[in-house]
This record gives sequence, C-alpha cells and structure tokens, in this order.
Amino acid sequence: MSQNYSYNIAIDAMGGDHGLKTTVPAAVNALAKQPNLHITLVGVADEIHHALKKFHNKYDQNRLSIHHTTQVVAMDESPALALRNKKDSSMRIAINMVKDKQANACVSAGNTGALMATSKFVLKTLPEIDRPAIVYAIPSLDRKTKTINPVYMLDLGANVDCSSEQLFQFAIMGSILAGSLKAKENPSVALLNIGEEEMKGLDSIKQAAKMLQQYDAINYIGYVEGNDILTAKADVVVCDGFTGNVALKTLEGTAKLISDMIKDSFTKNLMTKICMLFAAPVLKQLKQKLNVNQYNGASLLGLRGIVIKSHGGASPEAFETAILEAIKEIEHNIPEKIQSQLENIIQS
Repeated sequence: MSQNYSYNIAIDAMGGDHGLKTTVPAAVNALAKQPNLHITLVGVADEIHHALKKFHNKYDQNRLSIHHTTQVVAMDESPALALRNKKDSSMRIAINMVKDKQANACVSAGNTGALMATSKFVLKTLPEIDRPAIVYAIPSLDRKTKTINPVYMLDLGANVDCSSEQLFQFAIMGSILAGSLKAKENPSVALLNIGEEEMKGLDSIKQAAKMLQQYDAINYIGYVEGNDILTAKADVVVCDGFTGNVALKTLEGTAKLISDMIKDSFTKNLMTKICMLFAAPVLKQLKQKLNVNQYNGASLLGLRGIVIKSHGGASPEAFETAILEAIKEIEHNIPEKIQSQLENIIQS
C-alpha cells in the first residue's frame, strides 16, 4: 500500500460495459480533485497505458499505479466460473489488493454476481454476519425540507431469500452506514412490507421486526410500503434481495418513463416547443437534482473490506462518484464500525 496517501483505491479497470473508456477518465478526474488519493488501475497494462495517453500531464503520475493482469471477467460470465478460472482477472486482483492491505477499497463496474462471489471468497464476511448485502443510496424527497435526501436501501440483489436474523443484520449495517455518511446520529430504520400493520407480511419480516423492537441502539420506526421509499420516511429501508432488486429496477424504469414522457410532451409541436423554452430553467434544475451520476456506487456491505459496485453502464462521471463513495467509507471505517457494534450486541 502507498503509505503517503490517505486513500488507496484499487480499480478494476477492465470491468463494466465500457471498460477503460469509463474507468481511466474517472480515475484521472478523481485524482485531480482528491490530493490525498492514490489509485491503482488493475488490468491489461498495455491497454491501460494506451488509454492514459490522452490524459498526459493531466494527473500526478506519482499517485497512479498500474497492476498488470492477464484476464478479464465478462459481464455475462458465470460467477462460479469466474471465481474458479479467473484468478488473474482485473476484478480478482483488485479485491486481493484489499485483502493484502495494498488498497483500502476496491471499485468495480464488472459482473455483479462475480464481484459478490469473489469478494465474499477472498475477503470473507465480518464476524456475526451471515451474508453480505448490496446497499445503494436512492434519491428521495424530504417533504418537510423540500430537499433531495438519500435513502439507503438493502439488500438489492445479493440474497434472494433472507431469514429474520439476516434482515436484522442488514438493519444494523444500514444504520451504521447511513449514520456515518449522512452525519446523522440516530438514523431511522424501517422494514419494507406490504402494509404498515403489524399482522401483515412474511414471518421472517415479522420476526425481524420483533428483534429490532428489542434492540434500542437502532432507531426502528416500523414497516414502510413501496410508495414510502421515495418520501424519505426512513433513512434506511431493509428488505430481502429479491424484493429490493425488483423495487430498484421498477424505480429506475419509472424514472426513465417519466423522463421520456416529459420530453415527448414538450416536442410534440411548435406550441409545446415554445412552452419548453419558458420551462427550460425549471427542467434544468430538476435534471440536476435527479442526475443519476451523483448516486452511482453500491456498497457490498458486511465484508472484511470495502468493495464498491458501480453500475455496469456508468459514464466516467458516474464511475467517479463510485470512487468518491469508496473514499467516504474509508474515511468512516465502515467495516470496523459494523464489527464493533455487532460485538456490543453479543456482549449485551
């Protein structure tokens, strides 16, 4: 690990839909904005050097290293095969660097299943954590302050079926993450359910609710429904991976539908185009608030190290946001905080 820098991040440079076209400019931009950052681009060295040529003299070469690998995990590759056969892939080596303390965190836009399987195999889960969870900050509107307020939702696809104990663990991890990154002492935590009444929902959810009600260190506020996710009713929303992934994809699809409908409405004819000119400042402000690039970067929570998953089709700007998410988690020592709180639960 580079000892002179506060943040040492290993980037799976070859991962994602666009590979080096995304990861290299994102790394260069992040280095320009973060003077205490050191980045190691992990991947095919010749290709990385070629991609860096257009950024000559635009970054501090002392803060950028290249770690050569011979393999790449494809976006549609089986996680099991990637784990077994791609031991010299850019993804695997970037994760190995976290395990070997050569990096504080790994950032990848690669195959989600392979990233989760490899991270769990290499880094292992924290004590008392059964399974890692994917957590993502979803933009929501706080109706009291009229501001965009991120809601941390987990699990978003790592675990299709979850026990009450695992949901309880997710709640603890989500609370620690939200409290740290939102600088909020007692973030509210809710379980996603089909109704707010106590008698509704699966047995695993009901049992998880009872466990959270008995644990005073978590600000558990009860059940929320799907239409509450975007209202900032809770800082953390907990669910199983199947439900979370469906909810997330539905939200993404709805956002695109609304965007397309607005665009279509303003371009139907000359009159609507004139109306668009008057509405342009409002539309621009709305676009900035809902810019998906500023929310990219899901954390694989519950591991003995920090791994950040970027959207596979992320732009350089969005991938840079994922790098900044890694920096935040390094600053707040998220894995150590989770382990410490779990130890307190065991001792109490």
